[in-house]
Parts: sequence; structure tokens; C-alpha cells
Amino acid sequence: MNRHRLLAIAICFLSASVLSAAEPQFSSISPVGMQRGTEIEVTLSGDRLQDFAGMIFYTPGLSLKEIKPLEDKDKPKKAVAVLVADSNCRLGMHAIRLRTDSGISNMQTFYVGALPEIEEKEPNSDFTAPQPIEMNVVVNGIVQSEDEDFFVVEAKKGQRIVAELEGLRIGRTNYDPYLAILNEQRFELVRSDDSPLLYQDSVCSLIAPEDGRYILQIRESSYGGNGAANYRLHVGEFPRPLGVYPGGGRPGEEVEVTMVGDAGGETKTRVKLPDTPGIFQFFAQDDKGIAPSPNRMRVIDIPNALEAEPNEDQKTASQMEAPGAANGVIGDKGDVDYFKFTAKKGEQYDVRVYAREPLRSPLDPVVNVYRSNGGGVGGNDDSGGLDSYYRLAVPEDGEYFVRVADHLQKGGPDFIYRIEITRVAPALTMGVPEVRQYISHFAEVPQGNNFALLVSAKRENWGGDLKAELSDLPPGVEYEILDMKGNQTTVPVLFKAAADAPLASALVNVTGRPVDENVKVTGGIDQRTMLIRGRNNSDVWGHNADRMTLAVTEKIPYKLEIIQPKVPIVRDGSMALKVKATRDEGFDGEISLRMLYNPPGIGSSGSIKIEKGKDEAEIPLTANGGAEIGDWKICVIGRAAYKSGAVEAATPFANLSIADRFFDFSFAKTAMEQGSELQYVIEVTKKTDFEGPAKVELLGLPNGATAEPVEITKDSPQAVFTVKATPETKDGRHKSIMARAIVMQNEEPITHTLGAGEIRVDKPQPKAVAPEPKKEEPKKEEPKKEAPPKPLSRLEQLRAAKEAAAAGK
Repeated sequence: MNRHRLLAIAICFLSASVLSAAEPQFSSISPVGMQRGTEIEVTLSGDRLQDFAGMIFYTPGLSLKEIKPLEDKDKPKKAVAVLVADSNCRLGMHAIRLRTDSGISNMQTFYVGALPEIEEKEPNSDFTAPQPIEMNVVVNGIVQSEDEDFFVVEAKKGQRIVAELEGLRIGRTNYDPYLAILNEQRFELVRSDDSPLLYQDSVCSLIAPEDGRYILQIRESSYGGNGAANYRLHVGEFPRPLGVYPGGGRPGEEVEVTMVGDAGGETKTRVKLPDTPGIFQFFAQDDKGIAPSPNRMRVIDIPNALEAEPNEDQKTASQMEAPGAANGVIGDKGDVDYFKFTAKKGEQYDVRVYAREPLRSPLDPVVNVYRSNGGGVGGNDDSGGLDSYYRLAVPEDGEYFVRVADHLQKGGPDFIYRIEITRVAPALTMGVPEVRQYISHFAEVPQGNNFALLVSAKRENWGGDLKAELSDLPPGVEYEILDMKGNQTTVPVLFKAAADAPLASALVNVTGRPVDENVKVTGGIDQRTMLIRGRNNSDVWGHNADRMTLAVTEKIPYKLEIIQPKVPIVRDGSMALKVKATRDEGFDGEISLRMLYNPPGIGSSGSIKIEKGKDEAEIPLTANGGAEIGDWKICVIGRAAYKSGAVEAATPFANLSIADRFFDFSFAKTAMEQGSELQYVIEVTKKTDFEGPAKVELLGLPNGATAEPVEITKDSPQAVFTVKATPETKDGRHKSIMARAIVMQNEEPITHTLGAGEIRVDKPQPKAVAPEPKKEEPKKEEPKKEAPPKPLSRLEQLRAAKEAAAAGK
């Protein structure tokens, strides 16, 4: 465990002397942008803003100059401030949060441009009466439902007209802008719905074919829109390449890049890449101005190759190295590109094609790797997006080919890509897990109190314990963090602010590295804030921060502590974890409790509260049979309603010891009848010595059946219960017979819940009844049988025949 006390320069401003309100909400900023090198008054709208004290800027160049006074009635919903953008302020998006004395708001974005700013003036929805504007301005407007906005500029023949629109990227609402440039006869000269370079936003450019007026049309692509559908339309003669080639290079290198997709044609320039690896934002500029948004390039320290056409088959493949990068363009419909490299058996490489991210190329790449004889090794189409990734395990020494094509066989001068073949290497990314779904989390540490959150780690191509360090905290803030075990992906961080810590905020660096110094990798924060969600809550637009947001907030009216357990929780056991609140006088509200995290195999209730006016509550904990044995630092978070919002505080760390169960129980399967008694025997196998008796009771008996608890000692081989069933006890098989055994140590219970057994309850067999004696019926007299006729003699037979013949006459 490491303890640190760090001082840092804070983003801190004087706060207004007003009643505070926790959980500030930031719904909009108006206007949504400004010109660099100027200052502007902005209106901040939201809720619970009455103690607005400052702003948190994630990128340099913007600063808060002044907070304007407001009438008290306006303060909860609004604040007014003056912002300053330095003359060298980075163009494009800047993420902002508001800081109040009692908390940090959600994130909104603000845009900085290079051109003077003007406002849309209604009515401008008629093509025949467009709003006149000068060239080289930024128009701030809103697309309402079924709205069309028209602007008109004057241009000379051969003059470049460029219009780039920021709409979805402002991050207010999910809408799909449409932009077109028309002539006075309403003939559409160029249009743009979704530009791959600008995500879902639009860009149009052309060379004016003649002197005259050119009309710019803006609408939502399906004629939607609403009061939050803001846009910023940059109109001017500035360069606007849709892609730059090559898509990257080595740190510190100067490379010649070709800018493609501009209405003025392809141009070349030399670019000095930064000294550190990562994504480089290149802003095209010439004597006419600078592009409003960047083209992006990859910077990585590996050899860099360019394709040499023709390279559409293995015979003409361009040469590259492994490790190394190759840059190319799928220039025509059906085009494919081949590169060749050598590799040795057993080597492992990551083969990635960068196109849509970060280059914003329209290419949907498919990558395949082949042996020198043409046999396939492997490949990939989409890997978590449109771009491709394949892990190559080299099967044998030799020459290999990598092939790139478009999934739909499309192509064009801006279908730029970059292949990077890199050795499989350790990677590490730190993060801050969400507490509420789709809402990025941050730290609000009350003066004289604690706050806790989890830090996550994503390890790639390595495993093992990890340690993290935090830097650039506000003055007066300490933190305590544990090492993250190799089988964990999160670790708790506990912050504590001194009672006199100034109200301030800071962006905190979080750096992780392996405990094993032989593993060479470090990683920082990459925290995604979703600003626009699409269908099924898909991430449409957002912001990635490389630092964690933290603020010291005003004192809150309660503190929490865990009453340190004196006994362990055992596998297949349970515990009531006591939490105590210390309240300021006058505060008696309920406090909801939850565990910051559960150690592996531990479950906890998330619905426990310290009731109104009470000072304690118990959180039920359970341990399954595989709970990880050891000592764990645990923490409880408490949340309470306060000053029209809610505030949170954390307990200091307490120790939770997880131990193996003290004994195993073997349950019998047996049967009994309703209304009977049964000696139910549980075989006991001791695993750990314990002092004194353990009280054991049966659970899960059928309704109407009872059994008195029994006691066992560490030497008991059995626990024998007398189970009594009433005549009304439900018959059938009862398979959930369990036993709860409680061992007392240090005056606290160690509770085991073990099972399961089975008792079958039968209905009693009916009693046997003696049969009644059979009554003898009087014998019936049988009729006398007639004697058979006496046989006739021969003489008698002749006489009878003579008589019959005479009778026949």
C-alpha cells in the first residue's frame, strides 16, 4: 500500500457567496464557439448552478476571465462568464465541465475557430431571400424542425469556396446535417451529407465557375431538427483537404505530405511530426487561411514505406519491413495493393490497417496475409470497427505478402490507408469505470472527508500485478491506493481532503506500470465520455480524456466509518458489516449505502440505508465457496440528499479477512412420514481448529417440520438433529436442507451456511384391517340326473323297425 500527499496547481476560481447545491447540471453553453485571440461572454444553462465557481478545461488555450453577477432568481438555472481564447489556442473541440462549490457538472463541448463569428438571422428560410454573409466567417445557427437556412456569398470566377459545418460534433443532439452550395438558378453545384472526415457532419468545396452569388443551404437531412441542433458554418477560402498522404511517420521526422480532396487540387507540404508517439493533428493552411479541423496522422517509431505503383499483385508488390509501416491509396474502383516483407518462423506480429480511424479515410479495408507461394495465412475485414486487424503467427521462414482492398471494391484519391506490422508487445490502458451507465465518473472530495472510486486496467499481451500512481492533485488532497493483483482488473482509490483544503479542481494523471520491473510497459488514463448516443445506446459522438477529473468540494454534513470486523468471513458464510454515520447537528436525512467494490467471491446488498435519524446500519455480506482467501481493503460509499441535490462520502478503508470454512458437512438423503420423528445425521469434517462450541441449526425444513439446534466442537464427527414432522407437514421431496453453523470469536459470530441435503416426507401407510370371515351359503340340491336309456337287444331293434314300417302304411 502506498500513501501519498501531493500538491498541484489547481484550476481554481473565486466562488460566489451563495447557498450551494450539489450535483450541478450543465445543459448548454451559448454561443457554442468563439474566435481564437478574442474574448466572449457566454451563458451557461443548467440546474443547481447557484454556487458556480469555475470551469474545467481539458485542453489548453481557453481560460475563464470573469464570472458575471446575476440576480438570485436566475442563479440556479444560469451563469454568465467571460472566456478568453489565446491567439494560439488549438482549433476545434474543447471539452468543458463546470465546477461549483459543491460539485462537478457533466461535460459539454465548446469550439474555437480562426475566423470572425456572426449569428444566423431569421428569417433566412427562403432561397430567394438568403442571409448575406462575407467570406471567411463562422456562422452560428440552429436547425429547427423542417427548417432550411440559406446564406449567400459573393465570389469571383476561379475563387475557392469552402464550407465546413460542425453540427453533430457540437454534442448537443443526434442529428444529421446536410449542406449544399447552389448557384442563383438553384442548380446544386456540390453537396455533402455525411463526410467520413467529419464523422456525420458535412463539408463542401468548389472553384467558382463564374463571378456571381453562391447560395449555401443547410438543413437536417430528413428535415428534422430541434432547438438543440446547433451548427457552426465555416465559410471561406481556406484549404480543406479530405485526406493527407502518407498517413504517418516516425517521431521527430519531417515528412512530405500530399493533401488530397481539396477543390483547388492536390498540393504538397512538409510536416514536422512530434517527438512523442501517438496521433498527430495536422491543420492544413496556406495564404488563404487554415482548415477549421485537422487531418490526423499516426506517429510511431518503426520504418516507414510508401507504395510504388503498380503493386496490384505479388509480382509487383512494394517492399516493406516487419516491424514496419507501409502507406498506400486504393486509388480506383477494384484496386488492390500488395506489400512484401520477410519474417522468421515463430515470430508474432500484429498487422493493423488504419483507415477510418484515425485517418478518417472512406476506405473500408480488408487485409490478407499470404505465403510466397500464394497460399493464404489469414486475414480480417472488420475488427471492432471498419478497420482491420490480424495476429500473424509466422509459420516458417520466408517472404510474405500483405494485401489491402476495399470491402465494396470502391476507391478514390482519398482512400488512404496505413499498414503497421508491429511485434506483439505489452500494452496497458488505465480507466475510471462508470458508476451510472453511460455517464463518465469523476471524484468529488468534500473538505475534511473521504471519497473513493475504482481505477481500471486493461492489460494486453502480459499479466501480473500492477501498481498505479496519481499526480497533479489539488492542494490538501491525499490518496491511498493498493496494488492491483494479476487476476484483478480494478483497484480502489481512497481520497481524503484536509478540512482547510481550498475549493479547487484538477485534471489528475493516473499512471500504471507492472510491479515486475522486467515487464516494460506503462499506461495512462483513457476515459470516454459519451455525448451523443444512437440506437441501442450506441456511442455516436463523445470525448476521450487522458486525465481524471477531481475537485475539492465544500464540507458535507456527515462522515462514515466501517466498524472493523474482528472475525473473518468464511467461504460459504455471511457477515453483517456495520457502518456508522457521524452527523452534523441538524442533519438527520437517510443515507444510502453501497460497497465500493466486492472482493472476489463476495456479494453485498446495494439497498441498505441508514434510516432517517439513525446512526448505524448493517450491510449483509455473503461469501461463495470460491471466495478468494486473504485480507482485502474494503470501503463503503454513502449518498444522501442535500441542498436540492445529492452528495457522497466514503468510509476510510477497513480490512475484510476472507478465510476457508472451518468444517465441511456431508448431508444425508433420508425419508420420514408425516407425524413422525427422524434422527437426521450430518457428517462433520473439521478443516480448522476453533475454540468452544459451534451452534448448528437446520434450515430449509418443510413447513410444519422442526428441529432444535445442536452444538458441535472441533472434535465432533457428527451433528445429529431430531426432526419432528406434524401430520400437516407437506409431503414430497425437500431438497434444500441446509445447516447454519455459528462459531463465536472475539464476541462476534463467524457464520457458515452449508448444504444441501434432502428429506422425503411420505404420507403414512394405511393400517392393515383383518378380513371378515366368509359366510357359508347352503348347498343347493342338484337335480337328479336321468339314467341313460337301456340299450336295445337285436330282437327288440327288429321288432321296433317292423312296428315303424307298419305305422307308415
